[in-house]
Amino acid sequence: MNYQEAIDWLFSTQRFGIKLGLEGAHRLLKESLAFPAHGVTVIHVAGTNGKGSTCAMIDAIARACGKRSGLFTSPHLVDYCERIRVSTEPMPHDACAAGLTALREICLRLDPHPTFFEITLALGMRWFRERECDLIVLETGMGGRLDATTAVPADVCVVTPIGMDHMEWLGGTLAEIAREKAGIFVEGKPVVAAPQQPEARVVLEQEANVVRAPLQFVEEPLRGYPLKLVGAHQEWNAALAVAALHRAGLRLSYDAVRHGLATVEWPGRFEIFPPERVVGARAPVVLDGAHNPDAALVLAATWRECFGEAQMSLVFSVVEGKNAAATLAPLAPLAARVFLCPVDTPRAVSVEQLARELPAEVPPHACHASAAAALQAALADGLPVLVAGSLFLVGEIRAILAGGEFQGCSQ
Repeated sequence: MNYQEAIDWLFSTQRFGIKLGLEGAHRLLKESLAFPAHGVTVIHVAGTNGKGSTCAMIDAIARACGKRSGLFTSPHLVDYCERIRVSTEPMPHDACAAGLTALREICLRLDPHPTFFEITLALGMRWFRERECDLIVLETGMGGRLDATTAVPADVCVVTPIGMDHMEWLGGTLAEIAREKAGIFVEGKPVVAAPQQPEARVVLEQEANVVRAPLQFVEEPLRGYPLKLVGAHQEWNAALAVAALHRAGLRLSYDAVRHGLATVEWPGRFEIFPPERVVGARAPVVLDGAHNPDAALVLAATWRECFGEAQMSLVFSVVEGKNAAATLAPLAPLAARVFLCPVDTPRAVSVEQLARELPAEVPPHACHASAAAALQAALADGLPVLVAGSLFLVGEIRAILAGGEFQGCSQ
């Protein structure tokens, strides 16, 4: 298969849905010889918010220490191969096509058929092995206990702040969700966690105790280093990244940590496009993948850090299963107008439904048929523009602003 044929086949496997459990992932990793080689360090990151930024920081600092690092994250913003990176470089399209062609042959003889995410994990892990990575950073797709990434033996587990998200899969209380996240813990292996709400913290302590995993909570943010990623919360993510690498046994120098944090790239997380980079803009355009209430609170605080109380034009959308009203609530006081649009994914919510779910105190809003139309309308107001509510929306807008062919996806 060429790249497009391979991607078409892979995306067609989304019809098998999401199947939580480790048996299918373990089987496919085994069949494709994709488990890490002996001596390779694996750092596994779970949580609700900040996973991607923390993974990116771990990867950047490890590379600054001279490690060949493999980074596995999801979802992608624009191009599928963003999910699988070695030393910052996305997996090449030709290598992706070859890898998926080989995996398709394996999948044909497996019953039940592997899922989209299981295939993506096997593809990434096999690529990391072929590229002889010293260290692998794995971001969970959802939850932890039954997430496919947990089939890969981890040397260090990391838990970012836990909040209410994916309740239909993970549970309706913070304790239930925390227990799912703690499912990544490995017997005897160290765990590093961000500060948590009391209900989540006690669950992490209990679950770490069960598997005799030494548990460390980060007690203060990392200060004294220049951070390329914007927002005070990134100082906490940086502290978590450094602590994880310490527990992984890396010898960290001030210069390596400084270089890693000053150069880390993580698009779509308070990513600022100055007006000169955006046709028709008179003010900056900010992209942020905040897609749940806790993330929106952090986004609102970061906006105030950078722009004070300056109002913005908000381009907003969510996918099914998300709490639109609660996610929009922290952002609404900063918005002069809200521009609603659908997202290019099978999980899209119609703008009519989205409008019905808005809180009563929402500023004036308008419905648009596409993300591109909503962006153009927002730019016409002349205010700073914030694009938020869904990573799928951020990816689609980023493809417009930075170039690239957006590959819509539901997982």
